[in-house]
Amino acid sequence: MISLSDVLAARERVAGVARHTPLERSRTFSEMTDADVHLKLENFQRTGAFKIRGAMNRIATLSDEEKDAGVVTASAGNHAQGVALAADRAGVDAKIVMPKHAPVSKVKATRGYGARVVLEGVDYDAAADYAHKLEEKEGRTYVHAFDDPLVMAGQGTIGLEVVEDCPDVDTIVVPIGGGGLISGIAVAMKAQLDDVRVVGVQAEGAASAAKSLEKGERHHLDSVDTIADGIATRTVGEQTLRVMEKYVDEVVTVDDREISLALTLLLERSKTVVEGAGAVPLAAVLSEAFDYEDDETIVAALCGGNIDLNRLTTVVMRGLVRMGRYLKIKTALKDRPGELERVSGIVARAGANVYAVHHDRTSRDVAVNAAELELELETHDAEHAADIVEELESHGYEVETLS
Repeated sequence: MISLSDVLAARERVAGVARHTPLERSRTFSEMTDADVHLKLENFQRTGAFKIRGAMNRIATLSDEEKDAGVVTASAGNHAQGVALAADRAGVDAKIVMPKHAPVSKVKATRGYGARVVLEGVDYDAAADYAHKLEEKEGRTYVHAFDDPLVMAGQGTIGLEVVEDCPDVDTIVVPIGGGGLISGIAVAMKAQLDDVRVVGVQAEGAASAAKSLEKGERHHLDSVDTIADGIATRTVGEQTLRVMEKYVDEVVTVDDREISLALTLLLERSKTVVEGAGAVPLAAVLSEAFDYEDDETIVAALCGGNIDLNRLTTVVMRGLVRMGRYLKIKTALKDRPGELERVSGIVARAGANVYAVHHDRTSRDVAVNAAELELELETHDAEHAADIVEELESHGYEVETLS
């Protein structure tokens, strides 16, 4: 069980590398929720995520023999970059095992920090199994992504900064993958503030923490499926579970649609780029996944901003759908001149902008004398999208909403 003194010692070790990241009040999200919402912008951290804190603290404590042998770890991306940079600063050889389908941007960034990358396994847990084999074969020190007291203490330095920058905080909301981040933050903040509440959030497709806490032992998932790849672990750590049992007040989940919406709103309203895992805390606040009072001071820990551009495009589109800003519909037209123009006229008068048109006269889903039409439209909001569908139907078109 780590303590405040461990976190304070970690701050001294990581101070030369890890930044004290900004904590800013968001007027937009405060107005949307009636709470006093602050954002801990850890996406501005070195390597783009909080992981450098724990990695640096762990590698700084290696013996000379361990440094000579090198380190190995497994990571979906952010811990990989943290270990790579920390090892490079300490002059230690690092080998990183990443899942085969890890985001390309994270793989390239890890190699850019000087580490050797091995792509192995379908997810973090499979990559970790292979990394442990390398640990045994090559005599390297394994730097765990979360289930290590020194790693937890390093991540806990975020909690020290939150207390310094927002001493009136009532609730801090933290994403949970393996539990290292929330464990460190909870210890640091609960030791200094009597009434602070610590709420953990997992993605619905990778939610093992709540069941683990309920059972009092680690609950293992067979697989994970979420856009929040940074927290896509099948289970929490053995040591992190014990810390969470003592210090975490509540664990909730959010789904990928809610994550996409939060990420899109951060991009549009706060001009802040985060990855799926980084958007999870705000998603929990916006979706009211946990109860909070009006004017309650809430800090959402945006843990990282390393999102692949291809993934960002997909996630933003999902967010626009959730906001009612993107509408994809299908209908059938009589196969005669002027029908497409008639439909486009209805859409134009309704104030929608056309992204794309797909006109298919060979579809088996329509009559021989008809054509299938798919439209992708830019709309103002959900009400506007519903009005467009209603307007088309009033002109005799049967409309199927595809998104």
